[in-house]
Amino acid sequence: MNYRFQNLLGAPYRGGDAVFAGDSSVLLSAVGNRVASTDLSASSSLTLPFESSSNITRLAVSPSGDFLLSVDDAGRALYANLGRRAVLHRITFKSAPSAVRFSPDGKLIAVAVGKLVQIWRSPAFRKEFFPFHLLRTFPGFAAGVTAFDWSPDSAFLLASCKDLTARLLPVKKGLGGKPFLFVGHRAAVVGAFFATDKKTGRVNGTYTISKDGAIFTWNLVEGSDDSPPPSPGTPEQEAVQNDEPELEGDLPELDGGSRKRKSLGELEEPDTTPLHFAKWELQKKDFFMQSPAKLTSCDYHRELDMVVVGFSNGVFGLYQMPDFVCLHLLSISREKITTAIFNSLGNWLVFGCAKLGQLLVWEWRSESYILKQQGHYFDVNCIAYSPDSQLLATGADDNKVKVWTVSSGFCFITFSEHTNAVTAVHFMANNHALLSASLDGTIRAWDLFRYRNFKTFTTASPRQFVSLTADQSGEVICAGTLDSFEIFVWSMKTGRLLDILSGHQGPVHGLMFSPINAILASSSWDKTVRLWDVFESKGAVETFQHSHDVLTLAYRPDGRQIACSTLDGLIHFWDPFDGLLMYTIEGRRDIAGGRLMTDRRSAANTSIGKYFTTLCYSADGTYILAGGNSKYICMYDIGEQVLLRRFRITRNLSLDGVLDFLNSKKMTDAGALDLIDDEDSDVEEGIDQQARGNLGLGLPGSMANGGRPIARTKCVKFAPTGRSFAAATTDGVLLYSVDDSFIFDPTDLDIDVTPEKVEEAIAENQQQRALLLSLRLNEDPLIKRCIFSVDPSNVRAICSSTPLKYLQRLIEAFADLLESCPHLEFILLWSQELCKVHGNNIQQNSRALLPALKSLQKSVTRIHQDLADTCSSNEYMLKYLCSAGTKN
Repeated sequence: MNYRFQNLLGAPYRGGDAVFAGDSSVLLSAVGNRVASTDLSASSSLTLPFESSSNITRLAVSPSGDFLLSVDDAGRALYANLGRRAVLHRITFKSAPSAVRFSPDGKLIAVAVGKLVQIWRSPAFRKEFFPFHLLRTFPGFAAGVTAFDWSPDSAFLLASCKDLTARLLPVKKGLGGKPFLFVGHRAAVVGAFFATDKKTGRVNGTYTISKDGAIFTWNLVEGSDDSPPPSPGTPEQEAVQNDEPELEGDLPELDGGSRKRKSLGELEEPDTTPLHFAKWELQKKDFFMQSPAKLTSCDYHRELDMVVVGFSNGVFGLYQMPDFVCLHLLSISREKITTAIFNSLGNWLVFGCAKLGQLLVWEWRSESYILKQQGHYFDVNCIAYSPDSQLLATGADDNKVKVWTVSSGFCFITFSEHTNAVTAVHFMANNHALLSASLDGTIRAWDLFRYRNFKTFTTASPRQFVSLTADQSGEVICAGTLDSFEIFVWSMKTGRLLDILSGHQGPVHGLMFSPINAILASSSWDKTVRLWDVFESKGAVETFQHSHDVLTLAYRPDGRQIACSTLDGLIHFWDPFDGLLMYTIEGRRDIAGGRLMTDRRSAANTSIGKYFTTLCYSADGTYILAGGNSKYICMYDIGEQVLLRRFRITRNLSLDGVLDFLNSKKMTDAGALDLIDDEDSDVEEGIDQQARGNLGLGLPGSMANGGRPIARTKCVKFAPTGRSFAAATTDGVLLYSVDDSFIFDPTDLDIDVTPEKVEEAIAENQQQRALLLSLRLNEDPLIKRCIFSVDPSNVRAICSSTPLKYLQRLIEAFADLLESCPHLEFILLWSQELCKVHGNNIQQNSRALLPALKSLQKSVTRIHQDLADTCSSNEYMLKYLCSAGTKN
């Protein structure tokens, strides 16, 4: 039961920062209350396992790429180690910061909280009771700070502000004096950046960019002798300076270098005036000329001396400074660009659009996309695994069907032909086609080789389809309707409507073929589950009555049991052959959790939502997953009828239905504070403030609970391999996988079973004994080493002497090795001999071995595809070379 969170698919970019991890190609972006990490070089995406308490708005990464500081919209910050993907420290600011930035040396963190700028010491790797140490505070801002930029020596901070100014702040101790103000803009300053001399690396100017599309170029006047001496500054600044510690000696080195104490004379040359006392002059003013659009994001690359800007109308521009030469001026969309940044080399541009939920990476030199990912705009309704567990299909209220590669976390194709919400998806048994049902009255078949809609199934009069399935042979397709309460049957080959199954008196929300015969099971809100013989056209051959509406059903993988969920929170298990109720699980207490903003009663006293809307058996049929309108997913042991584990899908307080109790501090005379509309709020929440489907009324565009989505699970599916499962939730598609490398059976050990004994057996060439000892220990590295220590000529003999109880563990090891090791022929030899020797045992215990066999099939299929692609490429290359040689 060691299922752990692995990845998050389908969640859109919701706004906030996007940053690169140091000089690497790893892009970090906020998705809800989690952080997504996208490796652009390896073409893979994963989600970091830790969660914030609400939606993340600010991200900052240390220059070395080791540490991440993420801050949510409530001011709660997590300081995490990116390498270990673990949270090191936590801190809560007084309010949500508007800007966060590490210094170039990684020792300091600048944080804008309200009208204050705070300088904190970075905790680094040291374990301390108070890891965050506030060093300096700069008051005096008339409005909020929008962005930061550090000088290369980390001695000065340039802060852009909404009060139409940019301020040059002295950070190092001993510099003193008041901040220098860059004034003259007529709108809020969005960004301010230091410019340096390419030869000396010293600061020689600044750029300030305002919201109205103006960019001012400021030059540092060298050799000015009329600069004022260092002044003590304001009383508040003088008090802060007298109390602050020595910055240089107390700060840790993040990059592994030795600590150095530098005096002010070593920091600056003797004849160099500090930047905030130097003389600055406005050289020129330039304008981007995109009125009436507002400038919403900008970034500056110091080495290339280039500026990228994004506007509220979806246009972005790339300019060469200081001559202000426009290199590119293109339109991405018609919505506001919420983030625009350079990578460390300056060859990639990252753009984010919160309203569209889109994040893309563009290489400006070749004018090509490196990454163009867009999550589902509305809630995901349905998911389906491919038979080999390599692909995952999702359908959502945004009328789109997306197909994802599970291993990389990327969507490689999006089908958008549907004109209404997609309610069900189903992979065909051959793994080459995908079916989808929609409320637009069509069932569409998609070709996963040519990426096109090759067949569409319709009815004489429009119907709204809410369930979909196909038989094992792929000849017959069945779909249940929401409005006419009928089940339609089509031929996959001809597309002709074969039959209409009538008898239900409510919407048919559950539909599934038996895995072992041609019996179709359907569940309806009319309190019945019906079995149909589709091929014999005998109609309903069996009816199972219930006391409440039946919401969904699922067949056990061996076809000898049907599970169905009813509106009273019960899960009923039926024998489809004898028509008998086997047992019942009561899940009302297990699924309960979370109180809605609109609830007038406590979660314990209400019965709303205490039922399961989706069910799925595990690959071996011993467990069942159940989810519904709750923050929990429940896993039950079917044989014992007990709850094994509850998975909490989210801890995001930005969603509704997460808290169990209301906060009494938010109760006012007018009612709960969360229920009071604040139409004057200018907080930009991105897609969360957009109309999201199925929030309360089940309609796309409904704005229940003030626009806050409700935490719920709409669909759960186990992978055919049994090693992972997916859940379609409000936050996106959550992937959970099992990690059993550290699981062993203590009852199978004795004093002689130790890793040392395994090493001794390998050294003495006792290959069979070494393998059996490693299997008893169940330590993955030892098992793999023993497998490779066997001579190929002895593989068959050792396979024949392997006990039956170790077959599953051995097959799992083969599947894992095929994914990672280069010795393909040797591992395939092991697999072949094991199947030859234990063929009967595998067939008799197919139910228990099914997950491991599915994993092995998945690995073999992937290798076959890779080899086929390589051979095809080599064949074309050889033909080309032969033809070129003939011509010469």
